[in-house]
Amino acid sequence: MRANPRRRLNPMRRRALELFASRPNGLTKKLLVRAHTFDTDMIAGLVRTGLATAERESVNARGKTIEVIRVRITDAGRRAIESNLP
Repeated sequence: MRANPRRRLNPMRRRALELFASRPNGLTKKLLVRAHTFDTDMIAGLVRTGLATAERESVNARGKTIEVIRVRITDAGRRAIESNLP
């Protein structure tokens, strides 16, 4: 499923996309859920509709390698927040 340009973004989805747009390297899913209180289903919906991507990556944290999911905005997501849809 791809983003429908006529579908309005709800305030939470818009806030998430604006946050993604402000972070070129994206944010981890864990940070989005814990610090920004986004719902995992909402994040998955943004990915499913093509407004964001989620990629698994390995990072070194305190000497340990851990797997994280990094979420980034797509061009379609940028277009969605740049439009005048509320």
